[in-house]
Amino acid sequence: MLHPPRRLLHPRHWPVWLLMGGLWIVAQLPYHMQMALGQTVGRLAQLLARSRGQVAARNLALCFPELNAAQRADLLQAHFASLGMGVIELPLSWWAPQSRLEGRLRLEGLEHLKAVQARGQGAILLSGHFTSIDVCGRLFAPHADVDILFRAQDNPVIEYFLGGYRKQRFRHTIERHDIRAMVRALRQGRTIWYAPDQNYRGSNSALVPFFGHPAPTNTGTARLARMTGAAVLPFSMERQLETGTYLIRIDPPLADFPSDDPIADTQRQNEILEAQIRRCPAQYLWVHERFKMRPPPLADVYARDFSPP
Repeated sequence: MLHPPRRLLHPRHWPVWLLMGGLWIVAQLPYHMQMALGQTVGRLAQLLARSRGQVAARNLALCFPELNAAQRADLLQAHFASLGMGVIELPLSWWAPQSRLEGRLRLEGLEHLKAVQARGQGAILLSGHFTSIDVCGRLFAPHADVDILFRAQDNPVIEYFLGGYRKQRFRHTIERHDIRAMVRALRQGRTIWYAPDQNYRGSNSALVPFFGHPAPTNTGTARLARMTGAAVLPFSMERQLETGTYLIRIDPPLADFPSDDPIADTQRQNEILEAQIRRCPAQYLWVHERFKMRPPPLADVYARDFSPP
């Protein structure tokens, strides 16, 4: 049970507490009702969050040129339904008793991670941002000792819940920019869940193709592996709505990784993430501006007058 500090009980925070209360009620509903509600939330979000919808539509046009306009429209609608289900899965990951989650996990390849951990080697679980990430984290936590990266939320009440339950489910948490803590953890033989797939323009950034288009990309996976000797294992998740289960797959450690070419390593990383995304394209986080801030002469793909090739 969490016990909030008095400062979070100030009246200015009451609207967020009401929201949390509503989410707690949602967490008590039967699973099929939760997912139906999530799809409704997603449809409303597509109507109301038009700017995010435009970003997602532009991303889909760039990344799936083989689809026609009607197919991409269907994929966009499915994506927002998946986003809505992800919102509903958040309180499910916080408040559902373990008994209600029994049988919902299909875990493949855990032996690959266990083998790395058994020899005392650090491990990087290479993943992307999928809409089921929160509930999959809850489902996966009891099966492996894994450190997770986090970004503190601006709203203190939301951070209170996220941070509190994050610490309950995982032994160690690391702020996402704390490279020293990541290196230390990997050198100690710990495992980090690492998702380097979002737009990144820091010192360890390079323009690397993502679905065939140059995108500012974090080269940190190869850098961390080189500095620590950690194994890198592709780690994917998929919501399987027809069975009410979640598939988490851990692939064997990458061979010959890292190489002497960090750009080639990052391209290999992106190709792995693309393969994960293609297995469940609606469940990837397309509302993120993955191609923003590209230097000239590359076009601003989110500009109003941009026309995808």
